[in-house]
Amino acid sequence: MPATPLRILVILPMYGGSLPIGRYCAAALRALGHTVRLFEAPMLYPAFTGLKGLGLTPAQTIPLENAFFQVVSQAVWAHVQSLEPHLVLALAQAPMSRSLLQRLRRAGVRTAMWFVEDYRIFSYWRTYAPLYDAFAVIQKEPFLSELAQIGQTRALYLPLAALPEFHKALELSPTEQKEYGSDIAFLGAGYPNRRLAFRPLAGRDFKIWGSDWEGESLLSGNIQRQGARISEEESVKIYNAAKVNLNLHSSLQRGDLVSHGDFVNPRTFELAAMGAFQLVDQRGLLGELFAPDELATFTSMNEFYAGIDYFLAHPEEREAFARRARERTLRDHTYERRMAALLNYLETELGSWPHKDEAARDAPPELDPQLREELAQLTQKLGLGPHASFDDVLAHLREQSGALSELETSLLFLDEWRGQYLKK
Repeated sequence: MPATPLRILVILPMYGGSLPIGRYCAAALRALGHTVRLFEAPMLYPAFTGLKGLGLTPAQTIPLENAFFQVVSQAVWAHVQSLEPHLVLALAQAPMSRSLLQRLRRAGVRTAMWFVEDYRIFSYWRTYAPLYDAFAVIQKEPFLSELAQIGQTRALYLPLAALPEFHKALELSPTEQKEYGSDIAFLGAGYPNRRLAFRPLAGRDFKIWGSDWEGESLLSGNIQRQGARISEEESVKIYNAAKVNLNLHSSLQRGDLVSHGDFVNPRTFELAAMGAFQLVDQRGLLGELFAPDELATFTSMNEFYAGIDYFLAHPEEREAFARRARERTLRDHTYERRMAALLNYLETELGSWPHKDEAARDAPPELDPQLREELAQLTQKLGLGPHASFDDVLAHLREQSGALSELETSLLFLDEWRGQYLKK
């Protein structure tokens, strides 16, 4: 681990499955003691999608979209100038242009991307991967070799994980159990292989949650809320409420409903961290992450349907699998462990982080012990790490509601004074 706390700017995508993962990374980095700022790209998404609603031709819209991404790059650069980060960490599909990455490299700012997608489906990595100082991926060969061929030799395998303080067991009320509970449950998008695999389960106590199930008439009685998107907070309740959670990895193929792919999706780790039972398709990299007695797996549709019936009839075995999977996940598969591994890799490959003289420059002056304790309590209340910057504390303070304490009022007043006089 770095000898001193780092300043890290995490670039979120505007939308998509890697968006919550970016927030989990930020939480883990703060828990490790680093100062973290999020670039909230989702706030810009309505403006981006609005360009398509202007009624212009594609030839007119494309230049506008390119100009929009240049504005986004300028906004990221403004954050870099403000925070002076040691590291810019981007999640898959984060709005990072080639020119911005080149600018960050010239400025000596280390960059990394965690590409939490299937490289065979999302191929934009070919354009951007060589411009990052490190490129973390959820697949191994032949992806790592293909990255080396295009000039990215600092690539590391970094599987997904769970955030234990969020992905945890919950005590559901009777009302919640009635709403979310079922014998069988699935939360995710309606990919072709899932539609076909789930149709024989129609009519059973089976709840399907999530979007992209349009046109699925046979399973319409199982699809909840007409296919509305489900928040991360609600997903935890759904997983906790089901007896058997289905975890069939997505595939665009209809021929083989079990894709036999390599990477392990985030749902696997999240369910395990909650102590929720899951039935998951066997993946090429799953055996390195969990032992056979920690996850119940299947390799064919016959095993899939038989597994559902078997584990519904054997609750004690469900509980044993879930307990062992949770223990393994809390020990080995947390976002804190993943972020620590990424930082260690960067330090090994690129050299040590800031020297002691820089750390001393950034260190705050000695404070009165009582004030130091009050500040520590405030940063904890705001969900920040012990080395949060002044600007981070202020940003989180402004998001709070209710009466301000004397310390909070003083900090906000100090910032107003700083803005009006110190920067003149």
